[in-house]
Amino acid sequence: MVSIKEIEADSLSALNELYGELTGTMAELYKLTNAFAAIKADSRYILLGAYVDGKLLGSIMGIICQDLVGDCRPFMVVENVVVSARARRQGLGKQLMTAIEGIAHERDCYYIILVSGEKRKEAHVFYERMGYRDEKVEGYRKHLSSH
Repeated sequence: MVSIKEIEADSLSALNELYGELTGTMAELYKLTNAFAAIKADSRYILLGAYVDGKLLGSIMGIICQDLVGDCRPFMVVENVVVSARARRQGLGKQLMTAIEGIAHERDCYYIILVSGEKRKEAHVFYERMGYRDEKVEGYRKHLSSH
């Protein structure tokens, strides 16, 4: 049985493993724990998990950003969308995306924005099936080194 719900601290090890699948590296647990505590204390962050028979097998994070243009409605940034390789093609990603979109609607978001690595072609097909469109905008990222 699948349940989509907010991730709690007792799932951090499993979440770290999922992020390891996504990025190829895992966080140090104390850093993850501290960052998680900050996220849980900030209502602009939504961190959802897809649990199958009690095991965390997928995750998504949404961040509500207040805009100052037009009607000054917020928008949502979606990050860290991942479903474990052992659970793909079972509808978990669709359920996670649907849940985060529902929250964006509840919070009156004007749009949702996400970025995906150029080589993640399978993910791009999934996002397009979910109604997301490649709007041919340029995306830029600057990695900042630690001081």
